[in-house]
Order: sequence, then C-alpha cells, then structure tokens
Amino acid sequence: MAEKAEAYDSSEIRVLEGLEPVRLRPGMYIGSTGYDGLHHLIKEIADNSIDEAIAGFANRVDITILKDGGVRIDDNGRGIPVDIHPKTKKSTLETVLTVLHAGGKFGDGGYKVSSGLHGVGSSVVNALSTSMIAEVYRGGKTHHIEFDTGKPTMDLKVTNGSPRESGTSITFYPDPSIFKETTTFDYDWVSNYARHQAYLTKGILITVTDERTGAHESFYFEGGIRSYVKRLNSGKELLSDDIFYVEKQVQDAIIEVALQYNDTFAEIMKPFANNVLTPDGGMHVVGFRTGLNRTINDYARKNGLLKEKEDNLTGDDIKEGLTAVILVKLPDPQFEGQTKNKLGNPEVRGYVDKVMTEYFGYYLEENPAIAKKIVGKATLAARARKAARAARDNVIRKGAFEGLNLPSKLADCSSRNAEECELFIVEGNSAAGSAKEGRDSKTQAILPLRGKVLNTERARLDKMLANAELVSLIKGLGVGIGDQFNIDGLRYHKIVFMTDADVDGSHISTLLLTFFFRYMPDIIKAGHVYLAKPPLFGLIKGTGSARKIDYIYDEQALEETLTKKIEERKAAGTKIDEDSERFKQAGYTAQQRFKGLGEMDAAQLWETTMNPENRTLVRVNIDDAEKADAIFSKLMGDQAELRKNFIQARAASVDLDDLDF
Repeated sequence: MAEKAEAYDSSEIRVLEGLEPVRLRPGMYIGSTGYDGLHHLIKEIADNSIDEAIAGFANRVDITILKDGGVRIDDNGRGIPVDIHPKTKKSTLETVLTVLHAGGKFGDGGYKVSSGLHGVGSSVVNALSTSMIAEVYRGGKTHHIEFDTGKPTMDLKVTNGSPRESGTSITFYPDPSIFKETTTFDYDWVSNYARHQAYLTKGILITVTDERTGAHESFYFEGGIRSYVKRLNSGKELLSDDIFYVEKQVQDAIIEVALQYNDTFAEIMKPFANNVLTPDGGMHVVGFRTGLNRTINDYARKNGLLKEKEDNLTGDDIKEGLTAVILVKLPDPQFEGQTKNKLGNPEVRGYVDKVMTEYFGYYLEENPAIAKKIVGKATLAARARKAARAARDNVIRKGAFEGLNLPSKLADCSSRNAEECELFIVEGNSAAGSAKEGRDSKTQAILPLRGKVLNTERARLDKMLANAELVSLIKGLGVGIGDQFNIDGLRYHKIVFMTDADVDGSHISTLLLTFFFRYMPDIIKAGHVYLAKPPLFGLIKGTGSARKIDYIYDEQALEETLTKKIEERKAAGTKIDEDSERFKQAGYTAQQRFKGLGEMDAAQLWETTMNPENRTLVRVNIDDAEKADAIFSKLMGDQAELRKNFIQARAASVDLDDLDF
C-alpha cells in the first residue's frame, strides 16, 4: 500500500465546454472517424436541408464536392434564423452551429417531422472541420459567418442582396487531424445518398456535382417510394407490373408503404423513419409484417386458397419475393442511438398494422388475379420450407455445429481458434491435392469443389440442400442455414475462394458469391470472404539451384515488368535483340503461363497463393446492398439479355482488386 494517498480533488476533474466533447470523442457523435464517419458529415448537413423539404419549405438541394476538398450544401428553404437568440445572446445562426442540441428539432416551433432527431448535426460537423462557411439568405440579404474547428473567426456579416429569395448554404472542410484515414469524399456515396433522399421526398430536386471530375447528376422522382420499389425490382420477373401504394395519416404520424412481388426467393425490405434508413427495423417493420401476414392469410382462407386443414402461411413464406419500402413520418421518433438503426416508438406498430390490414386488404379484394399469384407463391414457399427443414435436419442436425460429422472431403486444420483459421475452397481435385500438400496444416483447411456449384439465385433452400457440394460447404462452415443460421458457429474467419484465373474460375467464384450473398450475407458483411489471386505468368531466370521465378498476376503487370526490365538492361549498356521474344529481351530464360491452379506444384501454390507473407487476397465487401442485389439478379437470373448487356458494357474495365458491391 502506498505510504501517501495521491491527491484527488476538484483540480482532477475536467469540464469540457462548447464543442470540446465532440473533438475529444468524435466517434460518439458520428460513429467513426474513418470512411463512414467522414461521409456522415455530409448526411448531417444535408438532412437539415431535406427536413426543410419534408416540411414543405424547400424543393431543391444542391450538393457539391469542391476541388479543394470541401463540400458545399445549398437549399432554397427558409434559411436558418439569424436574429439574436434570447438565451445565448448570439445570432441564432451562430448558436445552431456552435451549441450542441440547439436547433429546430425540439419543441413545437421548428419541424413537425425531422430526420435530425438529436439536433447536434450542424454543430458536430463544425467542430470536426478546419473551416466552415455558412451563408443564409433571408429578406433580400446575405448573412455570412465563418468558423475554425467550431469557433467563430468573425462576427456575422450582413450584406444587401442574395442569390435566391431564401435558403441556406453550408461549406465545410473535414479536419485531417480527426479523419486520419481519409478526407477524400466518395462521389458514389454522395450520389447514392442523394438518390435515396429523392425517392423518399416526393417533389424534391437533388443535384450532385463533383468539381474534381466534372460529374453531375440530378434526382427527381414524382412517384416517390413507388419509383424506389420499381428500381429495386429492376431486372427481376414480376408477379404483376402493378405496385401497391398507400399513404395515410394516423393520429400525428404519416404512414407510407409501397410493395411489389417478384419471382425470386429473396426479400428486399427498406424501412425508413423520417427519411432515415433503419436497417435493424423496429416497430414500423413489426407492424408491417403483422398486417401483411394477417391480411394475406385472411384473404387466402376467405377465398378457399388455403385448405381448411392447412396451416397458416408463415412470415417466411409470405416475404419470399417481396420488395417493400416503408416510410413513416413522426413528430418524435425514438431511435436507438445517434446512428439511428432501429425505431422504437411502440405506437407506430399499431399505426402501420392498421393501415396495412385495411388498405392492403382492399388491394387484394380489388385485384384477385394478383392476390391469387401472391398466395400461390407463398404456398409454394411453405411447401419448400417444409421440404427444406426435412433436408436440413437430415444433413446438418447431427453435430455439425460442434465440428462433428464434418464432410469427408474436408482436409481440416488442427487449430480450433476460428480467428486464425482459414478455409480454402479449391476448384478441382488436382489443385486441392497440391493445396493440401503445401498448406500450413495448423491454420489452413482445404475443401475441394467438383465442378460448378448450383446457381442459388434460382434455387430454394430445399433444392440447395440436395446439392452435395453446397451441403459439404455448409457443414464445413459450421453456421447452419436458413432460420438456424448462427454466425457465432463460424469455424474459419477467412474463407478463401481459390479458383483458376480464367473464365471458368471466375464463374465458380460468382456462383459461390451468389450463395453467400443470398444465404449467408452476414459472413460477407463481417469481412470473412476473400478471393485468392493466383499468378497468370511465371518469368523464369537461371536453371537448377540458381533457378528463380518472378510471378506476375495479370497481362498489364506482365507488360509493365518486361518493359521496365528491358529499359534497365538498355540503360546498363546491354545490347538488346529486338527480334527476340519479349521475355528474352528482358533477361529471362523462359516464360510460363499458368492455365490453372492444377499446373502448380505444392511449393509453387504455397509460395504464390497461400503463404500469408507473399499472397494477394481480395476481401469481398458489400458497400451497397441494393447495387449488389441488382448485379446478382442480372448476372445469375433468368434474363439473358440483361446479363449480356451488363457484361458487354463492363468487360474491358473489370478489375478484381475493386470487388466492392
């Protein structure tokens, strides 16, 4: 025990003032200081402009990525108030931009509906920016003020004249000392954000301009979320061209729903509250599902589409092939945390349930042909679900989760620490044999594939579980499938597709990606799926024990390597025979092209593709689930023309290193 206790008094307690807490703990306010947090800054400012449009005071928002690294967001709303605030004794504009929880999102005077629930957005962006410039246009005047890391660098300046009748313009530059990973904005992210907001706010025009490249897009959707559903179902076979749509006010909330069925086996659900995507769902989704399920079952019973002894259709049956967008607008949404992933208002469940039960019920009665197709699809799903359950129990039930009864073809690793374990899914027995011989058996497992696996884009679970290759994969992974899926059981934290560097190998990888995306997307989202990148060429120098091979991974790299070597030899005074083969001009004795992994021996496969010190792995990400869904539908669906057009348009520019969906 210390002889003398350390002093602990008021001097040890730090009181953070103003925006200090934001700069000290930025992750608490924007989630992270990486890519996502950087782009969240745009959302915080633009959401305020969108709120003006939702309230009916604006119909245009312009987002501009500036050449010098900043972003400017303009709207033609009312303009942030500029009069002296009674509490802070500063202009309201300065107050909004420098005081946490100051804004029009509290009380009854600002917005009845807003996406910026917490009222911290503008001030947080200001705190995390090296510079913010705000201009407000009101009453024929321009009000101008500037800030540095949240602190004003000038008094509010007022000049006569303004570029528009009313509105707000905010320009900010993210602080590189906060955003150490990157301060470069991604145009695609901004474009996707603008498109979604335009879908969710009928009658608003949103433009996106990138001064760095000259790119420019405008988004305007008179159909609102109906247009959104149409886009989400693009490229899919539809049960009907008609889209169900309803917009109703219940108490002080507005409920808006659009839905349409397609002939796929996956569900696309996009729930929003006050234009904020709630990926984890919430009460509005619960109410939607309750109303949808009850209404379809009631219709099926009433019209004899379900036999008396048949069980009701389940939610899993009914959601097969469903594409739905749910948008609720509330005066006081209760989100979970600043990132707002889930809506908690209990009353919303009843509101949405009521609207769906009444108005979707009317829709089914008025459209019996569509109703019969929906019920028929759900009935087929129910039968497939029962068949799949029997098949799943047969192939998985006996201990696969505990690592027992693993597939006989799996050459497992000895480690049981999933974080260090790697599963290589290898095309062909020849390559698998080399991989087994050359691997690190402690951490690397090998699962060979025979031929091409089933295309799961067009297969239900029951058919999939009849495929021996996929059953082996499911059992080897240890996570189960369908409603028994549990990512905690994953036995390998790196799942590597190791296929030939040719068209067939790419097709096999695409089939595997389709399976993971449709049935185990959480494994991709958690960053566990990779593509191996084996070399295409070997440049050989010397013979015997002095033999050395430089491995090259694509055509472009081969040409660059040869050109560089030739120039180096010329610079050193070596005479070059221009008529000889390029690899000889570069100083190599032979050039080898690897047609497949099976041509490599165990040592080569380990050295080039499996050794963590030398290999190149490409991690598969899902940055945009909608884009990924559309790509898989086009590439793996039934419409050959869409697939042909997609491939022709992109064949020359495909880059394996940029495999982000």
